[in-house]
Amino acid sequence: MPELPEVETIRRELVSAVSGKTLKDFWSNWPKNVSPKPPALKKKIVGCRVKAVKRRAKILLIELSNGLYLTIHLKLTGQLIYKLKTKNSQLIHGGHPQKGGLDNLPNKFTHHILTFTDGSKLFFNDLRKFGWIKLADQKALGKLIEDSGVEPFDKAFTLAAFRKILERYPNQKIKQLLLNQALISGLGNIYVDESCFAARIRPTRNVRDVTKKEVNDLFRSIPKILKKAIDKKGTSADSYVQLDGKPGGMLPFLNVYGRGRLPCKRCKTPIAKIKLNGRGTHFCPNCQR
Repeated sequence: MPELPEVETIRRELVSAVSGKTLKDFWSNWPKNVSPKPPALKKKIVGCRVKAVKRRAKILLIELSNGLYLTIHLKLTGQLIYKLKTKNSQLIHGGHPQKGGLDNLPNKFTHHILTFTDGSKLFFNDLRKFGWIKLADQKALGKLIEDSGVEPFDKAFTLAAFRKILERYPNQKIKQLLLNQALISGLGNIYVDESCFAARIRPTRNVRDVTKKEVNDLFRSIPKILKKAIDKKGTSADSYVQLDGKPGGMLPFLNVYGRGRLPCKRCKTPIAKIKLNGRGTHFCPNCQR
């Protein structure tokens, strides 16, 4: 699924696409992943203006003029597609494209549609139908934030706070801990592998065995790598594209993720790929100890 840099890229592009627009309609054929149910959600958002588009970890937050938030999670195969009313207007899309997903909208992949008063539409396509839309008030939004861990760009993400998180789970694998969204939010498979490489830590290590220096290096590496990925507009792994339909530019800068058996960029040792807690995991057997 898209990680923090990919969702942030889509957020920035949605700002230009929908900010200031007023909602006219909401349609869904998959009410299971809509809260409240589509008729109730429609009643609460029609006539509202989009004040801002924000993000918390991997979740998009569309702030409305009535004080509510449309929260959107793309999950494994979600894709947002923005279309102007103009007949031959170019589609703007981001997330996980499906073959034929842009044809004759709405199509079999389309499960939710936000329509604006100017006739433009935001389609939510989702092959596996895991993605969701939830309407949240300030209290629910506060709980969402409370239930998710500190984000690497938060002021609260200090070295001391990071150390405390690690100290609570000494027997976990370092990668397992970093992927826990209740502890640190926004990190996923790609950037955990890359952060561990930058800090020269093998992702299979137990937290208790990571040295003080390695912790310091890892703490510095995480936001640095995420910032670079945002600057490059994300990684086009697993078919991710930006909202403008272009691939993210981070792929050539990855050191280990997706490079199994290729030579390490540091030492030329073939990159190893293993399964760790069911997740494909990449590391250099020589550089990472």
